[in-house]
Amino acid sequence: MSDRIALTGLRVRGHHGVFDFERRDGQDFVVDVVLELSTATAAASDALADTVHYGELAQRLADVVTGEPVNLLETLAARLVEACLVDARIDAATITVHKPQAPIPLSFDDVAVTIRRERA
Repeated sequence: MSDRIALTGLRVRGHHGVFDFERRDGQDFVVDVVLELSTATAAASDALADTVHYGELAQRLADVVTGEPVNLLETLAARLVEACLVDARIDAATITVHKPQAPIPLSFDDVAVTIRRERA
């Protein structure tokens, strides 16, 4: 059984989408992440070095969102989960990418893609 660390509601402006105006103008994306890992060492040591520094994690995720544009939320979510799994302590990560301003000509609250990846 893994422990979990969650970071929710990370709002970052990116330029992703299939339409030219999305790439040009950009829009806000909201990222939620749940990391699965053991926190036993950190709990015992009470040392930041023994756990995932969520400030650094947030910056790493923001760098992906502000980085190279992609067409699909699925691609963005895959890049985000890969950015999580660079930390060898993380056994699995679940990413949800929200696109609340998606170009849909109807009233809606959110569009989101969620993926989960485990360390191979």
